[in-house]
Order: sequence, then structure tokens, then C-alpha cells
Amino acid sequence: MEQTMEILLLITFFLYLLASITFVMAVTGKGSRDGKEVHMSRWGRRGIFLAIAGVALHIGFIVIRVMMGGHFTSNMFEFTAFLCFAIVAAFIVIYFLYRTITLGAFVMPLAVIMLGYASVFPREVQPLIPALQSYWLHIHVTTAALGEGALAVGCMAGLIYLICWVGKDRDHTATALWLEVTLSVVLMFASFVLLSFGFGGYEATFQHQIDGQQVVQEYSMPPIVGPHQGETVDVPAFLGVQGPLFEAPSWIQGEKAANKLNAVLWSVLTGLILYGILRLAFRKPLYQLLYPLVKNLDLETMDEISYRAIAIGYPIFTLGALIFAMIWAHEAWGRFWGWDPKEVWALITWLFYSAYLHLRLSRGWQGVKSAWLAVGGFIIILINLIVINLVIAGLHSYA
Repeated sequence: MEQTMEILLLITFFLYLLASITFVMAVTGKGSRDGKEVHMSRWGRRGIFLAIAGVALHIGFIVIRVMMGGHFTSNMFEFTAFLCFAIVAAFIVIYFLYRTITLGAFVMPLAVIMLGYASVFPREVQPLIPALQSYWLHIHVTTAALGEGALAVGCMAGLIYLICWVGKDRDHTATALWLEVTLSVVLMFASFVLLSFGFGGYEATFQHQIDGQQVVQEYSMPPIVGPHQGETVDVPAFLGVQGPLFEAPSWIQGEKAANKLNAVLWSVLTGLILYGILRLAFRKPLYQLLYPLVKNLDLETMDEISYRAIAIGYPIFTLGALIFAMIWAHEAWGRFWGWDPKEVWALITWLFYSAYLHLRLSRGWQGVKSAWLAVGGFIIILINLIVINLVIAGLHSYA
């Protein structure tokens, strides 16, 4: 059954990848002898079929995971894989509401990156630790992820709006600069996935103390930063360098915190290098490379799609990440709120999207302002998913 689960996940990954390629082909129109509208419609149908097929197999993967271990959202692999499912499911719903094929050319690559990111974490089915043995686990985490999936679609629609708006009028220097920074962050996220596979098999070992106990920490990437006051046990040389360049600050705590910080640093550096290569190769900003994909879109429609996706995701996220989370926290720890880093960041995310809806509905923040808020909101979610989960220790560190 475990082998079947692995096969389903692999096929799901390739279906999402093929859907991404198909949607891009639909938008570019290259190699088509028919009219552009016929070409987009044909390839759009193929793309949405592949996305639906991928979701169906993804559901099969989740069902088998539940049958084997009784859970499917208890660790980083399971949560991120389910978030990928939520993103694609939300996109399918939005697609049938608006029939915007270009949205698939942006959302489906995000799903591919997200599933690739999930795959770098341990995938073994393990029994739940006592803190997670509650039916609230599925209620809380599932609804939070479903809400974040819709918010991710809103982010991609907002990103499309910004690329189209800046591409049509390149006098908006400040907006173009921040848009380029945003796309660079996406490259850094993709770089983490590529690095995790590229350094597969690498292992460096350190020893350091946590709460007076000697702990062994294994690195999956060459060490840029070592554990605070750590001792080298075994560090293979990489590019002539053997050993970390500096050690982590004392506030980076947790059994694997320094290793995770090291991975984040690798992702940032590699993303910047990749960005530089793309700029040198094409001699134009990233948003100008993407502009041909979106130049014919109606800006008002993309603005509406972004708002509609966030309006769907916001109440679901509110239920899952705040209300259900606080009920479970009271049952597990005897309090509704404890200022744990994960709790604080969930509150920040909720407040941000609350401000988005208030400013849009009461102050008329539509168009560019609304698009920036949609993109910024999902960046906050990614910070929660990556930095808060992997670097900062807290009650949710078991995730």
C-alpha cells in the first residue's frame, strides 16, 4: 500500500506539471495553425482536465495515507502536500467561474513547486505524537489549508494583474521594482526545492547542547551557518570549504533549527544567483519575460478574480487557523491563546486579510492597491510556512 501511495503522488506531480505546461502552451499559442481563440480553448480544456485528474489522484493519495496512519496533516510533508491539493482545488473552482486560462499558467506551476517542496521532507507514515492525537487535528489543519489554497489563487491573480499593469505602462518604476523583488522571492522558494534534490545524499554532522543535553544535528546541505556553540563531527568539503562560515545566533533554538536556517540561507543565495543568470541571459526584468503571457487580459476581470478568491478563502482560514485552533489549544493546553510564534503569525495573517477586505470594501482600494495586498498576504503565509515552521522554535515545532 505504501508503494501505491508513492506512485499516486508521483503521477499527481507529473499531472500537475503537464497541466502547467499545457496552460502555458494555451496562452502562448505557439505551434498553432488555428486561430488564437480556438487554440486557447482547446489547450485550456486539456489543461483543466489534467488538473482535475491530478486532484483525483491526490485524493486517492490522501485516502491511502489515512488508511495507513489515520492522519494526513500531522507534519510538514503532509501539510504542504495537502496545501498543494487545496491550491489546485481552489483554482478549479475559480476556473469554472471565470474560464480564465491564463490563471492556470501561474497557479499550476505554484502547485508543482509546493508539491516538490513537500517531497523534501520525510514521507514515512509515523504514529501521531500525544499532542496531536485529537480529531481537532484534521478539523483545524484541513480548514486552514483549504483557506490558504484559495488565498494562494487570489495572490496569483493579483500577481497577474501587476505584471499586466506594469507591462502596459513601464513608467511605474517603483511598482516595477517591487514586482521584481516579489518574483525574486518566488525564485528563492523554487531554489529551495531544486537544492533539496540537488544535495540529495549530502550529510554533515555537528554536536551542540540544548538545555544542557548534547544533541547531534545532521545537515542536508553544505553548512553556511553552524549550530550555536556547536562542534564539528563530520563535514564533507564542498567547493574547497570544509566547515561553516559562521555559527547561528543564540536565539536560533531547537534540535534542527540551525540546519533549517542553513537551508533558508542556501535558498536566498541560490535564488539571487538564478535571478542574476536570468537577467544576464534575457537582458530584461522577470516581469517583462512574463508580460507576453498576460498582455491581452482584462484587468478588471483579474481584479475581480483576486478579490473573489480571497473572499472565499478568508472565512475558511478564519475558522481553521483561528477559531478551531483556539478551541483545540484550550483542550490541549488549557488556554485559548499563548503567543506561540505560530499562533502570532496566524493572527498576523488574519489581520492582514481583514485589513485587505476593509480597505477594499470601505475605502475603495481596488486595482493596483488591492493586487499588492493580495500578493503580500500570501507572502506572509509563505513566511509562516517556511521561516516560522523551520527556524523559530515553539509549541508547533513538531510540525
